[in-house]
Amino acid sequence: MKKLLVLTLGVALISGIFSTSSAQETTPLKLTLEDLYKDGVFRPKGINTIRWLKNNQGYSALEVNQNIGGNDIVMYNAKTGEREILVSASKLIPSGKNIPIIIKNYAWSEDNTKLLIFTNTRKVWRYHTRGDYWVLDLKNGKLSQIGSSMEPARLMFAKFSPNAKKVGFVYKNNIYTQILETGKVEQITTDGNTQIINGTFDWVYEEELNCRDGFRWSPDSKQISFWQMDTKGMGTFYLVNNIDSIYPKIIPLPYPKVGTDNSSAKIGSIRLDDKSITWMDIPGDPRNNYLARMEWANSSDELIIQQLNREQNTNKVFFANAATGLSKVVYTEKVETWLDVYDDLTWLNNGKEFTWLSDNTGWLHLNRVSPDNGIMTPITSGDFEVIKLLNIDQNKGYAYYIASPENATQRYLYRSKLNGKGKPDRLSPNTQTGQHSYTISPDSKYAIHTFSNHMTPRRYEVISLPDHKTLRVLEDNKELQHKLAKYSISKKEFFKIKTDEGIEFDAWMIKPNNFNPEKKYPVMFYVYGEPAGATVQDNWGGDLWHELLAQEGYLVISVDNRGTKTPRGREWRKSVYKKIGIIAPQDQAACARKIMEWDFVDSERIGIWGWSGGGSNTLNCMFRYPEIYKTGIAIAFISDQKLYDNIYQERYMSLPKNNEEGYRDGSPITHAKNLDGNLLLIHGSGDDNCHYQSCQMLVNELVKQNKYFTMIDYPMRSHSINERENTSLHLRMTMLNYLKQNLPVGSK
Repeated sequence: MKKLLVLTLGVALISGIFSTSSAQETTPLKLTLEDLYKDGVFRPKGINTIRWLKNNQGYSALEVNQNIGGNDIVMYNAKTGEREILVSASKLIPSGKNIPIIIKNYAWSEDNTKLLIFTNTRKVWRYHTRGDYWVLDLKNGKLSQIGSSMEPARLMFAKFSPNAKKVGFVYKNNIYTQILETGKVEQITTDGNTQIINGTFDWVYEEELNCRDGFRWSPDSKQISFWQMDTKGMGTFYLVNNIDSIYPKIIPLPYPKVGTDNSSAKIGSIRLDDKSITWMDIPGDPRNNYLARMEWANSSDELIIQQLNREQNTNKVFFANAATGLSKVVYTEKVETWLDVYDDLTWLNNGKEFTWLSDNTGWLHLNRVSPDNGIMTPITSGDFEVIKLLNIDQNKGYAYYIASPENATQRYLYRSKLNGKGKPDRLSPNTQTGQHSYTISPDSKYAIHTFSNHMTPRRYEVISLPDHKTLRVLEDNKELQHKLAKYSISKKEFFKIKTDEGIEFDAWMIKPNNFNPEKKYPVMFYVYGEPAGATVQDNWGGDLWHELLAQEGYLVISVDNRGTKTPRGREWRKSVYKKIGIIAPQDQAACARKIMEWDFVDSERIGIWGWSGGGSNTLNCMFRYPEIYKTGIAIAFISDQKLYDNIYQERYMSLPKNNEEGYRDGSPITHAKNLDGNLLLIHGSGDDNCHYQSCQMLVNELVKQNKYFTMIDYPMRSHSINERENTSLHLRMTMLNYLKQNLPVGSK
């Protein structure tokens, strides 16, 4: 339910930037659904996978080999731009084959003498994390497959040992290593099966804690630490495939719903010389606490482990002895609402401190924590938030991070001194308003910089730091800008709206083509509203769908309610605790009422749509405020919060026994009896995230309440509803036709 989907390619553009008027007048083109969802007309260009080399002199990138196909891996000197082919595609042709391996991803060994290639990949739930791996030895040119005797496309998370002598990987829920010199494969764990999972995770840990790669090499290459999950006792949800054979195929999915049992998780350390395992002694019920993070603690002797309790309001940081398993708590953070888990733990001062993100001051800031005494010292402070930590330069004493103190819809690069003194330095140019992202070199002298805003496609370039000087442009997407200039694209306007309660919200609006303020237009609200994301972002997003709606005659608006993931402070984000599905529709309705007062808004033609959590909010708005919303489209939603997974829903709503009223009042199904408008329900029957069951239960309730609605089921499509031929185009045709029939377009 938390997924904020990127729904199409392209963006709303400032019409003046792409003006179609010239000395030679031409008729602007109109957007079509086929352009957006079939032909990929507006697909922006990106850049191939880039890796900073550990010598800090340059970076590697993939480039197409025009002679034999495949990709060369090319090195560029960051300062001069000098180009050198590190690995020709000709070296990536396996014995007996005549074409190179297709590189999905790649990684260098610590000494840059070996290359690990990920290819022939398969999707596991959300991402391509399963496939084949090959190693190229740059010294002798030897190309060898890892686990060549195993089933194709079944290896996961392969990685070099720090000394580059072995590769570790997961195969069928067990951990293996392969000695690179001899090719010998050794099985390290033996109990992995459909119930016991070693070195990776079950569905809910992957989805809600972002845990996928479940093992770590020790710095001395002599041990491997890993998670083991035992799914016994967890409830099983069954997906039913009715379309690929004459008899249904039942697909079991271990999935812990709200209030039910989790997998049991534990962490072990394997000594590779004798394959003995020491299990870390972490107190607490392993089914009612989450081992959310684990790394080696700046040595090969100890692990640092983060344990969240079931309510996710207490995070205990343990040091665990890898040899004995004995553990001790070195830091604890506890709050009244919930805690998020971050991947920003970096060791400082030769292991004497580690970095820690906390909003204990009311704003999310970067701190230093001493494991000796648990004292936390601020690195950043003030009425702004650290959105993402990018790099730590210990030699010069700086932390580089993303923040946006003045505008929650934008993102900029800042740096602060590690000692916490002085004011933050903004490094992103003042002339580039919008959103910036960076991949910074290990020594913080260079970065791959990406910039975009709502009117500028993504621009990729190499810059120097801290002066932010452009050294070379990698891709500027000028071709896409020229293409869009031929179309009639309305302006996307950002604004703030204050409700009668005095709360101010960020929003954007796209007006219909040839907008006339003296006429009245129908409004289509786009909503997400959950704590996992935000829709009001000044970046190169996915709004050509909304531009098409504006082209049809709708006024399209999106508002970020309280609780959305924006850098507006702890109170903004966490005011929704125990009130998911309650605060969001209240805020959306309050903003809609103010907008309905505008002279050019037709208050009798107000619609709303959303996907996932936005689908749930659409339902709550339609059911709880039928006097406002006349037409709604809810896609891939949760109708009853108890039907969703426990880690996500319990994080924000607490356990059902502690918040029965909140679960009841925040669930759309509770209010279905109030439906008074036009409602279209869309769901994929193969959705492993927000299950089709949720749609069926709502349908059952609407039938019980004698409420008319429209519904479409996309067989065996997942949460994104984009698999199989013609799905995306058909879905958007369905949405557009429904809106035209039930929320009449055009001005009055």
